[in-house]
Amino acid sequence: MARDRYLTISWNIHISDPEQDAKNDQTKGTPQHDKLFRLKPLLDTILIACKTHFHPRQHIAIDERMVATKAHTGMTQYMKAKPTKWGFKLFVLADSSNGYTVDFAIYTGKSQFSSGVGLAYDAVLSLVNPSFLGGGYELYVDNFYTSPKLFMDLFSMNIGACGTYRDNRRGCPHIENNSMKKKDERGTIRWIRAGPLVFVKWMDSREVSICSTIHPAYEGATARRRFKGNDGKWVTRDVPCPQPIVEYNKHMGGVDLSDQLIQYYTIRHSTKRWYRTLFFHFMDIVATNAYILHKELCTEKGETPLSHLRFLEELTAQLCGVSATVPPVKAPAEHLPVPVSQQEDPSRRASYGRKSCVHCRTTKQKIQSTPLEV
Repeated sequence: MARDRYLTISWNIHISDPEQDAKNDQTKGTPQHDKLFRLKPLLDTILIACKTHFHPRQHIAIDERMVATKAHTGMTQYMKAKPTKWGFKLFVLADSSNGYTVDFAIYTGKSQFSSGVGLAYDAVLSLVNPSFLGGGYELYVDNFYTSPKLFMDLFSMNIGACGTYRDNRRGCPHIENNSMKKKDERGTIRWIRAGPLVFVKWMDSREVSICSTIHPAYEGATARRRFKGNDGKWVTRDVPCPQPIVEYNKHMGGVDLSDQLIQYYTIRHSTKRWYRTLFFHFMDIVATNAYILHKELCTEKGETPLSHLRFLEELTAQLCGVSATVPPVKAPAEHLPVPVSQQEDPSRRASYGRKSCVHCRTTKQKIQSTPLEV
């Protein structure tokens, strides 16, 4: 495709009705204004497709995802702990086993969730829909989301939860006699149970706090750690490890796996319109989900799946209605040197130099150089 044709198509991409966009822009500053109106038709379609074509397995995870942008909008966020610090923030629900993006929500501001309980609480309940998921799931979250109220409400929906927590979070136990001491050895475990909630503290290189409605505090699991002996040499030793931490480390990486697959062959690039950045990210999500489904189907049939890159090439060719394989160019059977005088660009004739014959180069015969004719 020619460059000008591509730019013309790109400039005329509209995901929603431009006339309706103008009407929505007139409501800025009012509760009726929808910040995602330009993306709504495509966003709704993608969310339905993500839920329709794959039902997640038992272990699921929720985490934030940052979509990099330099746009100055009210939705742009800063997250210090993320590799991408500035951008649009998405709350993502993913399957822990394969990284499939099951559902996501774009953060548009505090007014988006108005239950009064908290942003983390509202974000989780907006993604964990019992009417779609059903019950029996095990949800893993980080310390931004974990709270006793959230875990108890999920437990009432027949959804277990596990996640690290902050000691100053409301509802978490504060018992001095059961707290971890700085001099406690690595592998020390302390826990408190409150109904279905179990709060566990574990001393690793630092203190780790985790809460769960799924697991017991300890089932005999161990973690291998390095210690410095009295002789100054490092030795490896197994230390006790709480069961919630073992399972958390195993299943929390669903969103990170999804991010990793998306970044391998992302189509995102700089744009002059903020909504196009999210549009390209939507394309990355659906392409990555399609590849995950391809691998799942091949596994069920006992077939070898395509590589990620090869799958995207086949997908692109299929959508464009062309063949993904390029017919090989037939090599010339004779020596056909091209004189310098026949080069199309006269300004490069002096520096063009002596060129090798195409036939000799492809067949690896003795090279015959093109004569320098003028």
